[in-house]
Amino acid sequence: MSEMFRITLPDGSVREVAPGTTPADIAAAIGPGLAKAAIAARVDGELRDIMRPLEGDAQLALVTSKDEKDALELARHDYAHILAEAVQHLFPGTQITFGPSTDDGFYYDFAPKDRPFTEEDLPAIEEEMRRIIARDEPLIREVWSRADLIARWEKEGETFKAQWAAELPEGEELTVYRAGKGENAWLDMCRGPHLASTGKVAPDAFKLTRVSGAYWRGDQKNAMLSRIYGTGWLNKKQLAEHLTRLEEAAKRDHRKLGQEMDLFHLQAEAHGSVFWHPNGFTIWRALEAYMRRAIDAAGYQEVKTPQVMDARQWEQSGHWGKYRENMFVIPDEVPNVEDEGPIVSDDAQWMALKPMNCPAHVLIFRQGIKSYRDLPMRLYENGCCHRNEPHGALHGLMRVRQFTQDDAHIFCREDQIVEEVQAFCKLADRIYRDFGFTYSIKLALRPDKRFGSDEMWDKAEAELRDAVIRAGLATEEYGWEELPGEGAFYAPKLEWHLTDAIGRTWQVGTIQSDRVLPERLDASYVGEDGERHRPVMLHRAIFGSYERFIGILIEHFAGKLPAWLAPTQAVVATIVSDADDYAFRVDKMLADVGIRVQTDLRNEKINYKVREHSVAKVPNLLVVGKREAEEGTVALRVLGSQGQQMLTLEEAVAKLKAEATPPDLR
Repeated sequence: MSEMFRITLPDGSVREVAPGTTPADIAAAIGPGLAKAAIAARVDGELRDIMRPLEGDAQLALVTSKDEKDALELARHDYAHILAEAVQHLFPGTQITFGPSTDDGFYYDFAPKDRPFTEEDLPAIEEEMRRIIARDEPLIREVWSRADLIARWEKEGETFKAQWAAELPEGEELTVYRAGKGENAWLDMCRGPHLASTGKVAPDAFKLTRVSGAYWRGDQKNAMLSRIYGTGWLNKKQLAEHLTRLEEAAKRDHRKLGQEMDLFHLQAEAHGSVFWHPNGFTIWRALEAYMRRAIDAAGYQEVKTPQVMDARQWEQSGHWGKYRENMFVIPDEVPNVEDEGPIVSDDAQWMALKPMNCPAHVLIFRQGIKSYRDLPMRLYENGCCHRNEPHGALHGLMRVRQFTQDDAHIFCREDQIVEEVQAFCKLADRIYRDFGFTYSIKLALRPDKRFGSDEMWDKAEAELRDAVIRAGLATEEYGWEELPGEGAFYAPKLEWHLTDAIGRTWQVGTIQSDRVLPERLDASYVGEDGERHRPVMLHRAIFGSYERFIGILIEHFAGKLPAWLAPTQAVVATIVSDADDYAFRVDKMLADVGIRVQTDLRNEKINYKVREHSVAKVPNLLVVGKREAEEGTVALRVLGSQGQQMLTLEEAVAKLKAEATPPDLR
């Protein structure tokens, strides 16, 4: 008799099963309800097919649709698989390439035989997908030899799949999923896992959304493919909610609102850089002033560092090897040459626009001898940085080439790390709450490619974890989660993920515990023992970048910014010209208490003025006519509310002054 496998369940119980037993068999043995509900399994933590036989002793957790994260990943992977099968049924000769799940759905890249796909093709593809789902084809995992798989793909004209199979590392198990049975079964090379059959996904919980071009392997030197995107969910209700969110997101698009509110614009003459208009820069200045008050109170010292630094500095820091392709590089000096000669000589010294501020802050720290008594030293900079992002990756304010970070680096002793990180957690918490955000905190752990020893990483990760625990934030309420492999190449990091008004999350704040850069750039202080020691460098930001944070704020508030941030906090609009003098008086009283106010004396109907200033998202409109002038009152219309409120001028000034005061000064 074959040796039995010991399978340990989440409750600690152990079941002995024969080789060939599947998680589905164990679910059936536990009970019919679980057998019906189980859709996959975690075997020693790895998500696997419910029908894949167990291979030895293991920890087993059965996955059901209640495990929404896993269930969504499986469903979206299946939708991508079904999409590819549908396309090849409808468009014979189309080659398949890659088809992953995404955060809200899936996509698949195709090499069409005759023409690129268009959005007009999507309804027919959706219908074919529903037919495949209705057939409830079993999805069967198979392991193939490399030679047999390459031969199969080449025979079927699948050159992209054949190339992919040939390039996978030697020794890697090559798996194929077969949909259906017999000669008409459809195959795709895939690591999996998948649900047990195509009928396990809901036919009314997906929608194909758009088509775009994409290069094979993301390289513009390779063939252009057709990428079909879709969104997929567990049920029809979730899909409907997602589509509603998309509609709401379109209304909140910061690029659209930025134009309506006259905040900024972008144009080809400065790809990836923002032209801030007076209204937009007013928001920027309000945020900058707010952050300066916060960092001053928290004991930071503000600095300013050069935009251009010698390439040798970036080589020493390690950034040259990691970020070189994303850096704007220029020669230190362009030699005098003849017209037909080279622009740059072979022996030119290279400079680079800084993509981050940290090496420059180390150079400030290194000026003069530092004592252990000088630590912690908190250096802050509204630092302008440049990164050479691809044109296709640029997106309004959210991804740009020139950006300004609310950047700071805390140089501290080993015994100060946890206390400093804990203090930063409290500072970030107060600031995000001032803007009305809730958030979750994640700990991004060591990546495969990194600087430093395992011992160093163990220590740095433990310190960040300990600080969050002491701050009371490592809880389910704050969405505490650890993310293996997602740290920076030089340090683990804590990440703050904000949730906006329509449920989207944005990774914004971060703090990283770095022992690598101080070593590489030879930063040191004199300890109590009179010897030189390396400081630990905490990289931290709260806004992340001003550009992106302003974009998030615009979308979060749908342009209706809190009064203290609004470019124009009030407009005094007249009904008749007889009220012009009174309007000037109202304007002056508001301006005297610091309110950003404008007057609208145009010979237009008041309803026209109300609509225009509402589109511009002015939070307060003070309407005055002959009666208001005689009585010393105003009719206050608040953005987003119905009707108006009659107030005395003094009451209106006091009310608007209170609303326009930044939250940290109230």
